[in-house]
Amino acid sequence: MSWANESIIEEFVLLGFSDQPWLEFPLFVVFLTSYIVTIFGNFNIILVSRLDPKLHTPMYFFLTNLSVIDLCYITCTVPQLLVNLRSMRKVISYGGCVVQLYMFLSLGATECILLPVMSFDRFVAICRPLHYSVIMHQRLCLQLAAVSWIIGLGNSVWPSILTFQLPRCGHYVIDHFLCEVPVMIKLSCVDTTANEAELFFGSVFFHLVPLTLILISYAFIAQAIFKIQSAEGRQKAFGTCGSHLIVVSLFYGAAISMYLLPPSPQSQNRRKTASLFYGIISPMLNPLIYTLRNREVKEAFKRLVKRVFLTKK
Repeated sequence: MSWANESIIEEFVLLGFSDQPWLEFPLFVVFLTSYIVTIFGNFNIILVSRLDPKLHTPMYFFLTNLSVIDLCYITCTVPQLLVNLRSMRKVISYGGCVVQLYMFLSLGATECILLPVMSFDRFVAICRPLHYSVIMHQRLCLQLAAVSWIIGLGNSVWPSILTFQLPRCGHYVIDHFLCEVPVMIKLSCVDTTANEAELFFGSVFFHLVPLTLILISYAFIAQAIFKIQSAEGRQKAFGTCGSHLIVVSLFYGAAISMYLLPPSPQSQNRRKTASLFYGIISPMLNPLIYTLRNREVKEAFKRLVKRVFLTKK
């Protein structure tokens, strides 16, 4: 097929889990449940953080931004996945594929910047407690959040354009459950060495550099925590940092597996599994991690529920 016929492709086939059809209905139930839990959990965190004055702090401001990212993340992948799991034609429109790829890439990049920002907030809170309110003032928090979103959304435009400009010579079957840069590059019928190199170096910048900054922050935090005299103070510090470290481990572990590990005979299955963690499981677990391990959020949620019931009465 000539390159001129590329415009004929109006949709892509997403193979997803069609090689194991017996799994499709159980997966449909699992993903639907995950989607509902994620929407409910993240929406509650946003609601509680905004309505409870005691949570009007930098930590919960950044947590609200993380919840917004998670809501967008799972919404750009799961609805289409659910439709395809219950349909004989497992397709996605060309425009839908473009939007999905860009959103998946940009939201991931935004979270890569936001997580080190959250670790910096914890570093200041624990290592510079007397200067915390001076350093982490409202204007700086807004600037840090804005920079995270601008870098994430802006930096992903060019890779998305380059990916869809590659000629595919009629190849439109994607061995995945979503449109993602690495699998879209594989559809090309020309040399993609430059695209793969750009993807690799971009992944190094957005994954290894922020992860290094987070680890440095937590090295200083650990030193400060061990200097705290009271056991209660150490426990509280570990509690606020522990939730963030679990989220970081889940997110970067899946991201590095997707973008930085060398290919292997099982790389496609590994990529699907990593994408599930990166785009579905992690957004679902994040609110559970922060609420189950965080006494302030649980107490704020109880106060909100009481306020709602008292208003009704």
